[in-house]
Order: sequence, then C-alpha cells, then structure tokens
Amino acid sequence: MSYPRRVWSREQLIEQVWGPDFLGDTKTVDVHIRWLREKLELDPSQPEYLITVRGFGYRFG
Repeated sequence: MSYPRRVWSREQLIEQVWGPDFLGDTKTVDVHIRWLREKLELDPSQPEYLITVRGFGYRFG
C-alpha cells in the first residue's frame, strides 16, 4: 500500500511475503489474491482494489 498503483510480479510478491527461500509454485500468489478479493471486494469477480495486470502480476487500486 506504500506504492499505490505499482504493478508487482508474482515473483516480487513471493519474495516480499515469503522470502527468497520460498520453494512453492508462483500460482500460490493467485490463490492468495483470490482469498483476499473474497474478503476485500464487494464483487470479487469485478475487483476494484486488487487488480490483475495480465501477463505480469497485480496492483492495488
């Protein structure tokens, strides 16, 4: 939230959240984003806060 509208790749999010030693799949990020959308968005299928940037990653706002 310190960088509104900045686009974060899955790899960048993994490093920031779980650290550089994370051994899982990058699709883990997608699952967690989906869970966050279910909690934060009025309509998770039409997100306003956690936006997917196709082919790169996600941004907030």
